[in-house]
Amino acid sequence: MKLYGALITLSLIWGLSFVFIETLIGPAGVWGTVFLRCSAGAAILIPLLIWKWQKGNRPAVIPWKSLFIVGLFNAGLPWGLIALSQTVLTSNTTAVLNALTPIMTGLIGSIAFSILLNKRQWGGIVLGFIGIIVITGFNMQEILSENFIGIGTMLLATSCYGFVSHYTKKHLQGFNVLLLTTAGLLVGAAVGGLGMVVTDPFAFERMMDADDIQMFLSVIGLGCIGSGMAHLLYYYLIENGGPEFASMVTYLVPVTALFWGHVLLGEPVTTNLIFGLMVIFAGVFLSTRRKKTKVNPVGEQVYRV
Repeated sequence: MKLYGALITLSLIWGLSFVFIETLIGPAGVWGTVFLRCSAGAAILIPLLIWKWQKGNRPAVIPWKSLFIVGLFNAGLPWGLIALSQTVLTSNTTAVLNALTPIMTGLIGSIAFSILLNKRQWGGIVLGFIGIIVITGFNMQEILSENFIGIGTMLLATSCYGFVSHYTKKHLQGFNVLLLTTAGLLVGAAVGGLGMVVTDPFAFERMMDADDIQMFLSVIGLGCIGSGMAHLLYYYLIENGGPEFASMVTYLVPVTALFWGHVLLGEPVTTNLIFGLMVIFAGVFLSTRRKKTKVNPVGEQVYRV
């Protein structure tokens, strides 16, 4: 029950993130949004990390290369791609496309990490994606008609998430979650800052001129909560439930995005939303239900769901 509670909480936080991204893109630009998001998240976690280290919890060896890779593929690149996608897509459409993450996680796991997925797991993944389609009212025409910046950039973003889920499980399992999250956000901030300097050098000036409480609240919500504290939950899910279970949160994000739309903007909760939610949770159950874990003759782990 703890895992499912963490899953729902994380989906509520990240469902609201698309609204915050929409607010920040204007004054901060694509990469400025990444910079602010990562910097605010790191600012929350760095004091906690220092306090932990002062108490003697500093690891003897820090795998800087692996931490850089995780930060690049879990924050810097995908968050920039998502922000770029939202320059042409609505937040709801972006959230729907983000649900491809579990599918990409399974594909990349099979291809790059020698993880075999059985029929029940694939069936659960497909069932979850069907739930997303139900939520859209089976209206995929708008999604399919977009150009590469939008659909293509979201596919790249979900591919980054799929890769980093397995990479973290393989190379950093059991590693200090706080350091992992903080280092990832610092790498993401560096990527966002570099991207801002190269592609939008006036973003800093626009951000300094912006005197908007909505922008400030968006930085707090997206950065401090959505990118800082929420990622502790995400790595908790990877560590205790596996990469497929953790990535299933993206199936719930469109649901929570519509939920926030209803609470904050008065948007109606439709029958498609309720039925789609039931289908999604059925997919989560099938895809994450584990049986005994076996090891194949060459020592590669086979996930039994």
